[in-house]
Amino acid sequence: MKMKSVIIGVMGGGSAGAEDLENARELGRGIAKQGWILLNGGRNSGIMDASAQGAFEEGGMTVGILPDDHADRVSDYIRIPVLTGMGSARNAINVLSAHIIVACPGGCGTVSEIALALKSRCPVILFRFDAGNIFDSYAQHGLLFREESVDAVLERIRKTVSVV
Repeated sequence: MKMKSVIIGVMGGGSAGAEDLENARELGRGIAKQGWILLNGGRNSGIMDASAQGAFEEGGMTVGILPDDHADRVSDYIRIPVLTGMGSARNAINVLSAHIIVACPGGCGTVSEIALALKSRCPVILFRFDAGNIFDSYAQHGLLFREESVDAVLERIRKTVSVV
């Protein structure tokens, strides 16, 4: 199936270390350079802000699915903010709206997005994020991948998009 617009969900923590933030910015840039749409949690912190910044600075389309019913914490790099007022339940929208999920380091919210994605049969790339072995059975079905560099993530997206 040929897709008109490929939507890449970039999930990760609201707080992150400098290396993870730089990786997220670089990933966002790479997503935009490919002409893909970046979708994330939309907030002005952590992986969300950094990945949106990278895509935005490359002229890419950025969509943020926010848990809030107000725009106080929307990233300056989100072109289309979607205010849900749903709290963590918005994670289902993140997952169901993306063709592929890239899970960067995060916490329980990121783990919930990984679980929802796999349950929905959406491919997930763990990017420098150790979620333990709870999801390993999904790797056997071609739904879960582990990558350690931005280039490897982008290549995995390219390969996966061609079969999704």
